[in-house]
Amino acid sequence: MGGLLLLFSIILSVLLWADITNPYIQLILASMTSFGMIGFVDDFLKIYYQNSDGMSVKGKFALQGLVSVLSLFILTQIESSQATLFELHFPFFKNFVLNIGYFYFVFGLFVMVGASNAVNITDGLDGLVSFPLITNGIVFGVVSYLTGNVILSNYLQIPYIAGTGELLIFSATLVGGVLGFLWYNAPPARIFMGDTGSLALGGALGLLSLMTKSEFVLAISGGVFIVEALSDIIQIYSRRYFNKRVFLIAPLHHHFEKKGFSETTIVIRFWIVSILLAVLALSSFKIR
Repeated sequence: MGGLLLLFSIILSVLLWADITNPYIQLILASMTSFGMIGFVDDFLKIYYQNSDGMSVKGKFALQGLVSVLSLFILTQIESSQATLFELHFPFFKNFVLNIGYFYFVFGLFVMVGASNAVNITDGLDGLVSFPLITNGIVFGVVSYLTGNVILSNYLQIPYIAGTGELLIFSATLVGGVLGFLWYNAPPARIFMGDTGSLALGGALGLLSLMTKSEFVLAISGGVFIVEALSDIIQIYSRRYFNKRVFLIAPLHHHFEKKGFSETTIVIRFWIVSILLAVLALSSFKIR
């Protein structure tokens, strides 16, 4: 129920304060809600059958992939007049730009599904995922404003994408919603976002990065999510193909628990890292 309340607060705030005729706002609300519905079905099945299985992994990935592809197709229609349609822009570099053509759909699919599941994997200790979501929401609120402002985007030598400035409102509601959630999710947690919230917000972050041509900025600011997901992937493949454990237990936060660190220590240190990564991500716009 925590995830439902969180998504409801974000959607309601966006409807109240944002320009709902803006196609970027419409798309990100629809995409986030769709990811949230996938997560809700997964949570419901876990509760109904009283086990941790939920949806099948293949079924979950298939639905996430479908939502991602549809979102990317709509995004290309919205940005059809933009010269930057299939371009990848790299932080810290002025003119390092790659046009990857229709491979953009594969890349975008990886970004959205990857971000959604990485946030979901990180949601394993009380309060752990909330603060990195807040720092990333702040980062992409700033990024949205910069890319949607012709003067600032030209000054910083980043692509100008008309209409993305309105995504600042969405990012602000995400930060506000998660702040309210964190009040009750701080250790010991009294409310949980489940897959309903984590899949939805992760997918929204991935789509935000694609809308603002800042996918690699997300790779920096969302470093906590990436490391958590990688630790899980490495552990799975290591056990499957080499029958060895790289970590005591995956994902990484549970490894530190097994090493004897308290839950509060792990959570706060992950928060500190997320702040540093957010600062580094924003610094990349000036260090060019």
